[in-house]
Amino acid sequence: MEAKVRKIGNSLGVILPKHVIEELHLKSGDKLSIEKKGSNLELRPIDPDFEEWADAYRQLNTDYKDVLKALAE
Repeated sequence: MEAKVRKIGNSLGVILPKHVIEELHLKSGDKLSIEKKGSNLELRPIDPDFEEWADAYRQLNTDYKDVLKALAE
């Protein structure tokens, strides 16, 4: 698949093909995670419910690290 980089205001952007938008169930306003892997970019939809859960888990793991470690023993 190929896409052209275009000027959008003061930034650059890429227009996603319709079939990609449909396959990923994207809609206007959705957020994407962009990760550089070597010379490639990886785009992934961000699930806000999962992100909220993951943030809570990270906080719990930080706040109760010693307790969780003791429980695991």
